[in-house]
Amino acid sequence: MKNKILYILLFFSGISFAQESLSELLKTYNSESIPYISAEDLSKQQNAIILDSRELSEYKTSHLQHAICVGYDNFKLKKTVKKLKNKQQTIVVYCSLGIRSEDIAEKLKKAGYTNVYNLYGGIFEWKNNNLPVYNSKEKETDSIHTFSKEWSKWLNKGTKVYD
Repeated sequence: MKNKILYILLFFSGISFAQESLSELLKTYNSESIPYISAEDLSKQQNAIILDSRELSEYKTSHLQHAICVGYDNFKLKKTVKKLKNKQQTIVVYCSLGIRSEDIAEKLKKAGYTNVYNLYGGIFEWKNNNLPVYNSKEKETDSIHTFSKEWSKWLNKGTKVYD
């Protein structure tokens, strides 16, 4: 739902986020019902399950190592929980910036998962912190799918890829 709202907002209003910080942007779209984890802190995690809540084309372009693509538009909770046996295990959900991932993380929380986090700034902040991303062949890549040209301004490092 947030995905469609974002498209509508960007299309009809011509809103520019040029003066907005990432923190302000996330406060605009997120309820912060799911705690954030920073890219730096996630990079130190050993046993976290990482879920990518972007669409498959975004995931194929680039994703965090060992991330499981669960999607957003066609997210299936029943299919996802089959991969998540321990409801106390640390689970980190991410997307491009941390907006779609909050929705997916909220669904996991409602399903009884108790240790769920949203990656602050998503894959963009991950790459902006010089952390590695991988393509569909599991080879390190510099390419980052940026969801849209409007959102790409938040990616400061790497090669921006659009559909």
